[in-house]
Amino acid sequence: MLLVAAGTFSSSIVAAQNSDQVHIGRDIYVQPQDKAGDLVCVACSIYIRGQVAGDAVAVGGSVVLEQGAQGAGSVTAVVGDVRLQTGTQIAGDAVAVAGMVKRDPQSTISGDVTSLGGAGWMLLILVLPLVLFGGFVALIIWLFQRRRPVAAVAA
Repeated sequence: MLLVAAGTFSSSIVAAQNSDQVHIGRDIYVQPQDKAGDLVCVACSIYIRGQVAGDAVAVGGSVVLEQGAQGAGSVTAVVGDVRLQTGTQIAGDAVAVAGMVKRDPQSTISGDVTSLGGAGWMLLILVLPLVLFGGFVALIIWLFQRRRPVAAVAA
């Protein structure tokens, strides 16, 4: 128990020193006066109004760069959108898988822009793993039932 508490405490100290943030189910907000490192958000969204020195990645959510925001790394959204408002800058790539990259003409992206939107990607990312897992479970059940000895029926 002590090791778990020490591990949690030390990881929060490291995150505070390098300003990286990892959230699950809770949105990340970078205010205009803030400077953040890498941002990772699972089942939530990232809203940037300040500066991000690293990458911003949202899985199951969107990344929104509001007016005046700057990103030194890449911005990626999986099953979500990347939205850039007026006057925003990204030094790296902008990638949206199962979503769209929506940008204002006054925004700047120095790297590549990749948008793999549509329901096909959603099915590939979410449904295919479930189908494969279900097939694996069905195979295991079938193998166990095949090995089970058949009981003799009295005539």
